[in-house]
Amino acid sequence: MAKKGNRVQVILECTEQKESGVAGMSRYITTKNKKNTPDRLERKKYNPYLKRVTVHREIK
Repeated sequence: MAKKGNRVQVILECTEQKESGVAGMSRYITTKNKKNTPDRLERKKYNPYLKRVTVHREIK
């Protein structure tokens, strides 16, 4: 039987949108295994406000 509790939900938030000052905030919810990736997650995702792919980082 597999252990439970290693996977947690995390929120990814756009890093470029804060700097640009555009209204709204692009956020995605995903899961990660905190045993394999203890550091903050970073992914390239689509930002509908900026209409392009940007870097999204995990927020606490």
